[in-house]
Amino acid sequence: MNYTIKEVENRLEQITNMDDPFLLACMDDERKGVQSLISRWKKRQAQQNLEHIRLEKMKQYEKEARQQGFQLIAGIDEVGRGPLAGPVVAAAVILPEDIDLPGVNDSKKLSASKRELLYEQILEKAIAVGIGVVDSNDIDHLNIYQATKKAMHHAVNDLSVFPEYLLLDAMKIDAPLPQLSLIKGDALSISIASASIVAKVYRDRIMAEYGIQYPAYHLEKNMGYGTKEHLQALEQYGPTPIHRKSFSPIKEMVEMKIK
Repeated sequence: MNYTIKEVENRLEQITNMDDPFLLACMDDERKGVQSLISRWKKRQAQQNLEHIRLEKMKQYEKEARQQGFQLIAGIDEVGRGPLAGPVVAAAVILPEDIDLPGVNDSKKLSASKRELLYEQILEKAIAVGIGVVDSNDIDHLNIYQATKKAMHHAVNDLSVFPEYLLLDAMKIDAPLPQLSLIKGDALSISIASASIVAKVYRDRIMAEYGIQYPAYHLEKNMGYGTKEHLQALEQYGPTPIHRKSFSPIKEMVEMKIK
């Protein structure tokens, strides 16, 4: 073989078939560098095969719904139930049947950079994506559970095509549609996992903007959760208009101020 090690590496990047003639020729190449590349190629292929199996398993609930005659299947998830500040955000995502999204998973298991990358891929490949945002005032008025359901309703209504079937993460909403609630659905369903990523990235961007508006609270880092520095800022400066007045310790702060 007259290829340099670098040329072999570049060619192997394009190969996915174990029976590829170039790959078979490389296996007969006794150079240590080539054999090292072959080992790396085999390891990469094994990882990709495992990822393919994982993703196919994550499509099982969508497949079951399609077997029942439904085609437009929306996965729905939310983010932002626990923070002390900012909105709760829900996303609804309808994916095509043959979708390929390597790496998609529960958004909490992904790095911020990986979420951003998948967010763009989901927006590009999805049949439809809807977003629902319910702010802190509504959360205080409704309670967080009802506010979450409201955000999910908004997300469904924001879809450019109306779904025929809903897959939700540990929730059900009042809608005249067949739906299935899955515990830890963002790790079980590719549609729900995609919705969790979209909701997370969308909300993180909102909180980053609030971080600029209210720099003392470092919202761009803590996303409104009750971190030590966030609680210290609350003690020092008090709550902002985006803080949830029905959540402790803000509720007690407000009550003390009234007294």
